[in-house]
Amino acid sequence: MRKQAVTLTLAAAVSVVLAGCTLAPRYERPASPVADTWPSGAAYEPAAASEKTAADLPWREFIVDQKLQKVIEQALANNRDLRSALANIQSARAQYRIQRADLFPRIDGDVSATRSKSVNTFTGAGTPIENEFYTASVGLSAFEIDLFGRVRSLSKAALESYLATEEAARATRISLIAETASAYLTLAADNSQLELSRRTVESAQRSMEVTRKRLEAGVSSRLDVRQAETIYQQARADLASTTALIAQDRNALELLTGSRLPDELLPTELPDNHQWLADVPAGLSSSVLLSRPDVLQAEHQLKSANANIGAARAAFFPSLSLTASTGLASTELSDLFSDGASTWSVGPSLTLPIFNGGANIANLSYAKAQRDLFVSQYELAIQTAFKEVADALAVRGTIQEQLDAQRALVDAAADSYQLAEARYTKGVDTFLEALDAQRTLYNAEKSLVSTRLTASDNVVTLYRVLGGGLADGE
Repeated sequence: MRKQAVTLTLAAAVSVVLAGCTLAPRYERPASPVADTWPSGAAYEPAAASEKTAADLPWREFIVDQKLQKVIEQALANNRDLRSALANIQSARAQYRIQRADLFPRIDGDVSATRSKSVNTFTGAGTPIENEFYTASVGLSAFEIDLFGRVRSLSKAALESYLATEEAARATRISLIAETASAYLTLAADNSQLELSRRTVESAQRSMEVTRKRLEAGVSSRLDVRQAETIYQQARADLASTTALIAQDRNALELLTGSRLPDELLPTELPDNHQWLADVPAGLSSSVLLSRPDVLQAEHQLKSANANIGAARAAFFPSLSLTASTGLASTELSDLFSDGASTWSVGPSLTLPIFNGGANIANLSYAKAQRDLFVSQYELAIQTAFKEVADALAVRGTIQEQLDAQRALVDAAADSYQLAEARYTKGVDTFLEALDAQRTLYNAEKSLVSTRLTASDNVVTLYRVLGGGLADGE
């Protein structure tokens, strides 16, 4: 029996060694289909060298504001999309373990008992004869010795699929951080717009009261009063719509965080500059895109498709399986493990594909087509990433000029409104001049808030599209 056990062990060892070679093509990463450096031109700042990239910047260092940090922590703990991504990882890991188990022999133990009764008719007496037979064995059944790497290729494909889901979950985390930060900034910007609408309502109401008094005094016309009402009613309408937007912004933010947010964590107004966020280094080379989670996900999917070609090629070759067992047999249960007779069996099986209607050829063609598909998807992922980064860099290269111009416009409009209102009060100009100046100021202030939101949101976008970093264990 010891000899048979050694035979089983050697068979398992040989199979593992043979499983090391596969018929899969040697994997080579496709050449990057984008330029090595970021775009340059009037819209872009000169590229700056940096030892760090966005991937080296953990999100807690990128998000400076502590209230926003707590909101993002809540989102990472409760967001349902992220939970789904994590569940996909667990599923893919289990599938990989199932597939990998085929690389090793499955050894089972078996104990059986048989009792039969028959009548001996040859003696003429019809004497009943009872038989008992007991066996105990251990062995493996139909274990495929992976001569041409079919099982190994399938295991490799399952591993790469699992790694792809891990990268997908990492991409989901980074997107969730960015989406939560953007939603938070939008809520802050709408709060700023709400405060602006309130100030404008109060200012327009004062102007309306002044024109009514001037009408009563016979200095102004009824037209001036009605014109004063237009800016007042416009600001009232903006106040109501912005109030609704703020409620919707909070609903959107709480959908991301997965639960109700306490009021003390909500923003009041958008800061003048993006003080809530750290600067994001872009680096000099576009090679940083190769470590972006969605690009890595596409590459793992490509590697999985490449491994499947090896499995499809191996199907053209003979497959060898082994069934073997060793154990004891006895007619008495009490003697099974003492005086039982040893038994063993070995049953190798060789299968050679001869004709299957072209299924193997079709499977190989399908595997190669899938590999070509994932090459295209991998290249598209890089091109899309490059485009997203280039767009964000174009905004970063021009947003400061927009902010400076918009702030100057607000200053000029505010001064113009004060002068026009003073000239109207003194009777030099009509109220229409003051009204136009007030409208210009109101629109300039609203545009400034929108531009400030664009500037802050672009920092978040740049962090996301450059594959922003996660803390260890996330």
